[in-house]
Amino acid sequence: MNKQFTLIFILTGFLFLTITNSCQPKKQVEEEVDSEWVDSLQHVYEYGVCIDSLDVNRYEIRQGDNPAIIFSRLGFSALKADSITRASAHVLDPTKLKAGMHYCTLTTLDSLASIQYIAFAKSLTDYAVIDLTGDSIHAYEYTKDITLKRKYIEGTITSSLWNVIKDGGASPLLALKIADVYAWQIDFFDVKEGDSFQVIYHEAFIDDTIALEITSIDAAIFTHQGKAFTAIPFTQDSVFEYFDPEGNSLRKAFLKAPLDFFRITSRFSNARFHPILKRYRAHHGVDYAAPVGTPVKTIGAGTVIAKGYMNGGGHTVKIKHNSMYTTSYMHLSRYAKGLSVGSHVQQGEVIGYVGSTGLSTGPHLDFRVYKNGEAINPLAMDAPPSLPVKPELRDSFLLIKERYLMELDSLHRQYTDTILEIKQTSDSIQINQPSNKESK
Repeated sequence: MNKQFTLIFILTGFLFLTITNSCQPKKQVEEEVDSEWVDSLQHVYEYGVCIDSLDVNRYEIRQGDNPAIIFSRLGFSALKADSITRASAHVLDPTKLKAGMHYCTLTTLDSLASIQYIAFAKSLTDYAVIDLTGDSIHAYEYTKDITLKRKYIEGTITSSLWNVIKDGGASPLLALKIADVYAWQIDFFDVKEGDSFQVIYHEAFIDDTIALEITSIDAAIFTHQGKAFTAIPFTQDSVFEYFDPEGNSLRKAFLKAPLDFFRITSRFSNARFHPILKRYRAHHGVDYAAPVGTPVKTIGAGTVIAKGYMNGGGHTVKIKHNSMYTTSYMHLSRYAKGLSVGSHVQQGEVIGYVGSTGLSTGPHLDFRVYKNGEAINPLAMDAPPSLPVKPELRDSFLLIKERYLMELDSLHRQYTDTILEIKQTSDSIQINQPSNKESK
């Protein structure tokens, strides 16, 4: 009997110890996960470094500064400054440091304020970080995370597209993106009061708060002189393009204009009074007034057949696009770097810059188009479009078209004259109105 009791006691104790030990690892894992979760909430990072116990001091590079001078100014000996310069040379090019650029130090919070890290800003997103915490100096590159926010804006033109977008709280650079999308349909220097637009777009942010750039346009409707131009994004044959609701490409053989923003001061005419020669003569081109240095783009792909100073035309570039069309760009201040006769250029490529060379009363571009050798009115030219959506892809295109048109319609009905930030979820789109609403 005693033996049986003893055996039962031993087995019970063994079972208890086994169960206890088997439970302990699970408890430890749960504690570790919880501590990591709490740890991630409490710590603050900058340049990939935890700065909870560090002081961040920011500085600006002065005229004539180089790494050695900066390190010496921070209190390092000449020998140490030289060591830091050498160790960081692969991420910090001294020749690219310019006055006005920023750098910072991450120091300890004690009375000695020992520098642990030095970070140099190379751009808005890229940094060179120097780690001084170890026995040897370690330097590396750090890039801040970029987040994309999907946004919506609409407006009606009262002065210019640029001003309306800016007044609406968005980056005015969005106007350039819109102009690119509709470059083949709309002359954005001929937009009228009352023209309107709706745009869904993506904007890149640094640290989720600092706007970086407009990255893309999802969909848009631009109403110009009573006609609605719709842009639906679609990719076929690995090429991304915008199409109208019927599936026709918005991209044509030629751009609508050779400048992004300008003012037409003289149109195509067979008898225009020349302001310098003081007599009537043919003007077989269009004059676009713009500041000196404004980039001039070729309206289509082609080959440079002439480049040089051509009497009254001043600095001129001529481009042959195909067997039928040739274009001429006159009164340039200078040419694009590397451009020469025989150069092949792509549509929208910068070929020169606005100037006032030759017979010119002020900065402008004299733009001319020749069809089969005969000058034609550039503003009346109707270039053929690119290929439409292929028949075998039409069903896919129609689904995308309907989705974007429904979204634009929904956002239009909810719009309250401010930028609306769109938060995409798998089930729906949540629209959050900014707190800094400006009423119009």
